[in-house]
Amino acid sequence: MYTLVIVDDEPNILEGVSRLLDWKALGFERIKTAKSCFEVISHVVDWKPDVCLVDVKIGNEYGYELINCLNGIGIKSNYIMMSGYDDFKYACEALRCGAQDYLLKPIEREQLQSRIEKIIVEKLHGTLQKEEKKNGDPILDREYEKMSPLIRKIVMIVGMEYGQHISLKSIADRFRMNATYLGQIFIKETDMKFSEYLMAYRMYVARQKILNTDEKISAIAADVGYSNMNYFYQHFHNYYNITPSEMRAKNRE
Repeated sequence: MYTLVIVDDEPNILEGVSRLLDWKALGFERIKTAKSCFEVISHVVDWKPDVCLVDVKIGNEYGYELINCLNGIGIKSNYIMMSGYDDFKYACEALRCGAQDYLLKPIEREQLQSRIEKIIVEKLHGTLQKEEKKNGDPILDREYEKMSPLIRKIVMIVGMEYGQHISLKSIADRFRMNATYLGQIFIKETDMKFSEYLMAYRMYVARQKILNTDEKISAIAADVGYSNMNYFYQHFHNYYNITPSEMRAKNRE
């Protein structure tokens, strides 16, 4: 029924946001992603987006400039700006060009769900399906809203950046916290070490790709943060007790 366009120059952000909500349940039959403003402008007439999630900085260009350009050529959509910059001037520019909202990264599921539902009802004049089961973290098997704000932010960061070189220390540095202390908090709430959670999440995403795509195993390994194939195969086999190739072959039988 609806078309969603996500614009960000980071592939992991594109994939993370595209999996953050159950878009199909919300009525979005088409999800398009773009890594540049040029790509959006080239396809936007065919895509006819109902909602656009736009990063505030796309390469050397700004998201609000893209929105102004689309407004200028008569593209009517509902824009939500995403940003890693907690800067008032960016929020002002986003709202000035007609954006519905301004969300800080890592995007929290509840915030995004609320904004999208509001747009569906108020702007697209649609209806919402009653959610039978609340969305939760696939590794911890826990609803996001039942996590503490700190742990929820950490798992959201992993959900968007699992393919990059991330560590407990790099996340602790973002929060200006001691890594050891942050690790203790994570273990206390999740009963898992952060390194165990990160590996489990990478294995989960790898499994989804192996079962649902035709991507090469080597490409999948790289996508989920492994530069060493032997290391990936070892972790995958230890986690699922089956090799990636065997899992794919068995699924196709």
